[in-house]
Amino acid sequence: MNLNSLCYLGLGFISIILLIYVCIKTGAKHALLTFMAMVGLGYMIEGVIYNFLSSYQYYPNIIKHDPIYDSAFGAIASNALTLPVSAVFLAAFRKSWLWIFMMIGLFAVIEWLFLELHIYKHNWWKIGYTSFGLFFYFLFAKFLYRKLSFPLKGFLHTLCLYLIISPFAGTLHIVPITLFNNRYYEFGLFANQSKDTIAFATLFYLCASLVYVFMEKLRIVPRWVKYLATGISMYSANLILKGAGILHSLVWWDIWNYIVLSFLVLLFTEYISKCLYKGNGTVPAKP
Repeated sequence: MNLNSLCYLGLGFISIILLIYVCIKTGAKHALLTFMAMVGLGYMIEGVIYNFLSSYQYYPNIIKHDPIYDSAFGAIASNALTLPVSAVFLAAFRKSWLWIFMMIGLFAVIEWLFLELHIYKHNWWKIGYTSFGLFFYFLFAKFLYRKLSFPLKGFLHTLCLYLIISPFAGTLHIVPITLFNNRYYEFGLFANQSKDTIAFATLFYLCASLVYVFMEKLRIVPRWVKYLATGISMYSANLILKGAGILHSLVWWDIWNYIVLSFLVLLFTEYISKCLYKGNGTVPAKP
């Protein structure tokens, strides 16, 4: 294990410990719902500035066979752990403006250190952009944490459900590609095949997440019909993409894997939807 891997894994380990602490002190369900929603927001932001605008590059040295897939793992470590855990910590313990600015400063130092160690690289991005974005990211976490104390309905329920479901669907979609090389996409967004794959996979899971949320909200049909329709939709989407020359499956189980995963994501969507409808009724605590 080299310095690159140790830095990323170490940051991830500290984030997990902090998340466990927040869950113990404030209530696991409330904290985890906020955490997952902030992961979703982070994924969406990263999908634009990292995948499509090529803002920066990560070098965690975890995926050895492909630097683009390796960079994608670095992005997941940042947006699925470090940033959302910090946001939940600030929100759950009702931290002041001073704490918010201190946390932003800490991430600025970490970003600078990663740049100096050459385990992370800016293309056109600046540390100031990160700091500016984190200010609003942390404020949104505070807003969301308060809202999740009460039962959600209407647009806010739909929005939170989508934010929570989309990174779950996205991780299940992209991780098998990076680890097992089971498929690649050729959409023509980028000349590099791996970068093109990650970018289109992002579009795919964001669209698929809309389907999962729609299916959960569809009350006029039996539950088994929803699962059948979801499976057929996933299978049809894959066949259409293969027929168009966009999707290239490299293993026999590729399409069937995503059909099974679609059932799992829909099941998770139903569970999260019920949690949001019930609310949490917890009062933000102080450590």
